[in-house]
Amino acid sequence: MASFCYFPTESDLAATGRRQWELHARAAAARQSEFGDQVFVRAVVEVSNFCRENCHYCGMRRDNRTLKRFRARHDQMAELLLHHRPASVTDINIQTGEDPVAVRELVLPLIETLRRETSLGISVCLGTLPEELYDELQAAGASIFIMKFELGDAAQYARLAAPGTLAERLQHIRLLAARGWQVSSGFIAGLPGQTLPDLLHHFTMARDLPLSGCSVSPFIPGGETPLATASAAPADWTFNSVSALRLLRPDWVIPAVSAFNLAAPEGYRRGLRAGANLVTINLTPDDVRDDYVIYKRDRFIMTEERVLAAIAAEHLTPATTGLAEFYRQRQPAPVLAATATSA
Repeated sequence: MASFCYFPTESDLAATGRRQWELHARAAAARQSEFGDQVFVRAVVEVSNFCRENCHYCGMRRDNRTLKRFRARHDQMAELLLHHRPASVTDINIQTGEDPVAVRELVLPLIETLRRETSLGISVCLGTLPEELYDELQAAGASIFIMKFELGDAAQYARLAAPGTLAERLQHIRLLAARGWQVSSGFIAGLPGQTLPDLLHHFTMARDLPLSGCSVSPFIPGGETPLATASAAPADWTFNSVSALRLLRPDWVIPAVSAFNLAAPEGYRRGLRAGANLVTINLTPDDVRDDYVIYKRDRFIMTEERVLAAIAAEHLTPATTGLAEFYRQRQPAPVLAATATSA
């Protein structure tokens, strides 16, 4: 794993005013040095909102009876992605709640179709699965697995009913990396009761995991969750965390998440300004999108127009190389054993 000399302080994560501006400028310069002015553009399709987990911070928790649960159809998703995806998209992220049924019945066939018909890079965000299913997804053509560790403290992880246990989550992240996946993880900033030392611990965890990228999502209270009346995350913590991740690992792919726009005015642009270099267009069909409730129902949907406008406003450009292809090119060449020859 690469070694870098920066590690954030509590004052970095709480920075405001001039100090914050300087932190974000340093992060943007680090991104520019590593990636130039290019930002990766992917699309997400959310294909199932069934979830076996009961996370206190997520609107799709299994105890939320207000949702109309859905699993998309393969033909619907294939038609959308093969014939109606925006021209700027180089990669597709397929996302579900923790729903192994959808993984087998929908996600695997969809990956096979995309791999057969397109050159798109394929990411998945599906939760923890059996090892053999990870292998099947990889064999079908996916190469990037998004698995967030969510919280860096085991007791808080359990208290908020995050998926499984923190130890299990970290075990699966390491397992995926060992099996050849490019793994992106992430955490939530500003959960109720979270302190700056708590937030700082997330960076230790992210640094020590075998990751290719990491995200930070602001806590946004969901209406049908046990945390509905809690306060939203401090916006400064969120955007300072983006910059801290960039300075911690200049080579990481760090997404601007749609919830940035719920955290602050022009939040998406602020995320790019703070050092993010991946944007995501939401292609989930309108008839099911409202029931894919990660935060709350009044989501800020990032269309191609909004994404490209944000990139342009920050004087950046869409990447010409896809995310999966970028990772493939970055892999070190295999070391070939010398062949002995005899005279």
